[in-house]
Amino acid sequence: MSQDLSEQEIQRRQSLSKLKVLGIEPYPAEAFVVTHFAQAIKDSFVDQEQVTLAGRMMSQRIMGKASFAELQDSTGRIQLYFNRDEICPGEDKDLYNEVFKKLLDLGDFIGIKGTVFKTQVGEISVNVTEFSILSKSLKPLPLPKTDSEGNTHDAFTDPELRYRQRYVDLVVNPGVKDTFIKRSKVFSTMRKVFDRFGFLEVETPILQPIPGGATARPFVTHHNALDIPLYLRIANELYLKRLIVGGFDGVFEFAKDFRNEGMDRTHNPEFTVMELYVAYKDYHWMMQFTESLIEEVALSVCGTTEIQVGEHTISLKAPFKRISMRDAILEHTGLDIKGKTEDDLRQMCASLSIETSPEMGVGKLIDEIFGEKCEGNYINPTFITDYPIEMSPLCKRHRNDPALTERFELMINGKEVANAYSELNDPIDQRERFEAQLLLSERGDDEAMYIDQDFLRALEYGMPPTSGIGIGMDRLVMLLTNNHSIQEVLFFPQMRPEKNIVLSELDRQVLGACSANPTPLTSVRELIECSNKQWDLSLKHLTKNQLIKVFKEEETLVIIKL
Repeated sequence: MSQDLSEQEIQRRQSLSKLKVLGIEPYPAEAFVVTHFAQAIKDSFVDQEQVTLAGRMMSQRIMGKASFAELQDSTGRIQLYFNRDEICPGEDKDLYNEVFKKLLDLGDFIGIKGTVFKTQVGEISVNVTEFSILSKSLKPLPLPKTDSEGNTHDAFTDPELRYRQRYVDLVVNPGVKDTFIKRSKVFSTMRKVFDRFGFLEVETPILQPIPGGATARPFVTHHNALDIPLYLRIANELYLKRLIVGGFDGVFEFAKDFRNEGMDRTHNPEFTVMELYVAYKDYHWMMQFTESLIEEVALSVCGTTEIQVGEHTISLKAPFKRISMRDAILEHTGLDIKGKTEDDLRQMCASLSIETSPEMGVGKLIDEIFGEKCEGNYINPTFITDYPIEMSPLCKRHRNDPALTERFELMINGKEVANAYSELNDPIDQRERFEAQLLLSERGDDEAMYIDQDFLRALEYGMPPTSGIGIGMDRLVMLLTNNHSIQEVLFFPQMRPEKNIVLSELDRQVLGACSANPTPLTSVRELIECSNKQWDLSLKHLTKNQLIKVFKEEETLVIIKL
């Protein structure tokens, strides 16, 4: 067992055993009643107030009969003062001398009772009169260190490790928790707006017999009892429209959708969308509703409509700019897509150095032109309107031009955040659009829409004029929290399978020369026979896999085995 554990992990297990010998349960079952939180104590200081707190011990400074520690709860950190004679008023001083000084480790959960006071330097602290262990931590946290010059070392910043071990990330990087608190507020604010309008929150199937409502590649599974293939939903649109057919005037859903496509900084195979459908409305109404919704969310979450996204200051104050798809392409390429055939569009793509493939139809070609040459230019919120009909199989034809549809996409910071229509409610037209998508599928387009016969049947019963919108919640949160990767706003983003760590003979030698105590790096280097290049590669490999840490202690580089 010891071969699989680091020296620190072995020491922590030994402390665990010693606690049990002392009759202390390191994982007690009873509840610990908390009366106060760290941030509230600091915000509303009351001298000598009696408080009870719980959280992780994040630092410890032992100074004989008196010591300091830092406790971190869900709201922040606060300093604790431990006095031996106050904690152990009798002859038995083991609770302080043995438990606190020797058997507590950083990361352990403790519960404390005490009184609030200010130290001589004015720091709000708690004078601890009682403490108990609530949960023993068996793995050391990757806590950053700050040197005398204020420089931070050993910060837990490796993106892959942070995403895989989000539970550690949340503990040691406070800003991460703030992101997810804001994410929750985005959702709750939108729900409040929808409730104010009388819209009904609903739930629709995730396992679907037909992956409809979007052009995307689905995940496929199999239902054993029914012996049929099923698909993880790529969109919930068609089910929500069925509810409009059934008589609801406004329905919405925060939905998990799944698309079996690539992963990058703005795409995760599992993502969250909000879809809303409102009867007797059109896309003009939906544009006005959307810009007011985004403005209200920004004010609630950020306290302002002026947000910083990278190097850009973006205004989310309504109204937003509007420009048609045709005019946007004309503005940024000088080319007019109106009335162009598929061959014309292929020539346009070639002249713009945009790659195409044989299965691409008119809609995909126009989408490529816009995506490559236009999309990134729209930093401030902009509604791109009036898409060609080939791009929008579920959208109503434009009232003034049958070659177009009444559709808009909302672009912010060069990315699509929302997609909305005046919904197609003509069942005959809808069937023809589905059949056109079927032809694309036969040409090899594996993202073309399936024909949903039950949805067509629902339309034949009649659907009132309706406008619908889908908002990419993950991208909206990215904007409002100034994050540039979707992985930063998902608690547990999809990752490649974790690889087993393979150690070279040199790696093993380096580990064998290290200990749990900081050792000068030069001292370890003297014990290892290898080239400087091999040494550097081994240190990088061991550091990346969290087997060692190299940091500066005063003016000396030291190494420690984790």
